[in-house]
Amino acid sequence: MPIHHFTLIIDGADLLDESVVNSLFESGCDDALVGSTDGVQFIDFDRNAASLDEAVLSAVADVEQVEGVRVVRMAGAGLVSIADIAARTGRTREGVRLLVAGARGPGGFPPPVTDPRDRYRLWRWSDVERWFRSEVGEEISEVGEERLLSAINACLELRQQHRWLDAGKRSRLQALASL
Repeated sequence: MPIHHFTLIIDGADLLDESVVNSLFESGCDDALVGSTDGVQFIDFDRNAASLDEAVLSAVADVEQVEGVRVVRMAGAGLVSIADIAARTGRTREGVRLLVAGARGPGGFPPPVTDPRDRYRLWRWSDVERWFRSEVGEEISEVGEERLLSAINACLELRQQHRWLDAGKRSRLQALASL
């Protein structure tokens, strides 16, 4: 089975506490390293699994067996900058910027997921890959895995935000999510 590398962002108990580290190991996270940067806790995994989504879902389940530890999101999870797009497509940053602006190529580049007026914008890699395939005729990568990882991250984000809402907003959000 292949080894899949990914990082989960964690909320809750101090991951650097020895008892938490031991509990994570006992719950099945013997293929992970814990860390913290600027107060953000994370766990880096090198997990054997048939697919990346299987690896991520099993890691989330293993981590959350530990009392007081909750997975908030996956790091990255398919979001890319202009520099990332340039690196993945073998183009320059300026070449990608021109594609984004519609000054080069067929136009219709996917919109960013962040505010389009921001200096540092991010796109979903799956949207960018699909655009390259359909509009430019280039196969860049396999899009299915990226879409699934984005969906997993969306579920983790929704779960994180859901707990802070009052009952009325939760029910409206559940109705929206079922669409």
